[in-house]
Amino acid sequence: MKEYFAFQWHITDECDQRCKHCYIFAEGHPALIETPWPQLVRTLDNIERMAERMNRAPYLYITGGDPILHRRFWDLLEMVHSRGIPFTLMGNPFHLTSEVCRRMHALGCRKYQLSLDGLRETHDRFRKPGSFDATLAAIKTIREAGMHCAIMSTISAANIDEIPDLIDIIVANKADIFAFGRYCPTSEDKAHKETWHVEPLRYREFLDKCWHKFELYKDSETTFNLKDHLWTLYLYERGLWTIPDNLDPDTIYDGCNCGNCHFTISADGRLMACRRFESYVGSVAEEMYDVYHGDKMNAYREHERFEKCAKCELLRFCRGCPAVAFGYTHNFYAPDPQCWKEV
Repeated sequence: MKEYFAFQWHITDECDQRCKHCYIFAEGHPALIETPWPQLVRTLDNIERMAERMNRAPYLYITGGDPILHRRFWDLLEMVHSRGIPFTLMGNPFHLTSEVCRRMHALGCRKYQLSLDGLRETHDRFRKPGSFDATLAAIKTIREAGMHCAIMSTISAANIDEIPDLIDIIVANKADIFAFGRYCPTSEDKAHKETWHVEPLRYREFLDKCWHKFELYKDSETTFNLKDHLWTLYLYERGLWTIPDNLDPDTIYDGCNCGNCHFTISADGRLMACRRFESYVGSVAEEMYDVYHGDKMNAYREHERFEKCAKCELLRFCRGCPAVAFGYTHNFYAPDPQCWKEV
């Protein structure tokens, strides 16, 4: 079986919510964009050409906004299904009836990802009143339709103390997957606000609390995805992961996927190296294969430029989150602001 090349495909900016930490709406948005149908078709053709030239299989993460609000949403799913391309949907819970979820599954959707950003009061303050309960209810609906349900949280100082208790709730509601990523500041002002910023040692303490929860629930129906690459540092320090022997000294083995087997496609057709910061590298009007191997993409692959990570033995396995570093400093290669390791 071929390895996957992942495409996070934003097909519309339209959304039922205006989340306070959303990178699309955080600093205002001049217009809501919906990708026109002809462009969706051309883009999917481009995706397939690129994957074939890379000798990889495409995997789509179709999102928005809320992708179901696109006027041709079902037509797109029909087209993707007819081409045999696997996909995950990432959206809101508000339109997920049993009938809708069964139809999504019949058209090949493997997984639906929802968000929970704290306990009820905090989550609803971030997103929309009633969103917390709607999300919990949707977990059952998604699973009964035959899809996996993933829950994703965005961590900041505003909710970090609630996540261990949230894990209890997520497990009790039998979500298939739980993961979290850190808040990525969308302005210099937000980067250092106490509302958002987490100090490095506090973040390590948070990982420790979560790890104990994961161990507690290791036999549950929920799988815990260690999405944040600082998990590598945490496990390394605890002796739960070691650097393998006999490695190629020039190979990057793990860590941040920016510039590596991943593209983000915005609703207006921009190609980005990473969805979490302004990392424009090209357009869907170009051949994606050429963009992927071009100079703009290569600018995110200069690993020796990492100001802190390049001095660390975990360079080829971690690198933290450069998008978060960019949010603080506008420098992709700056030190991760939550990394506690001294080098």
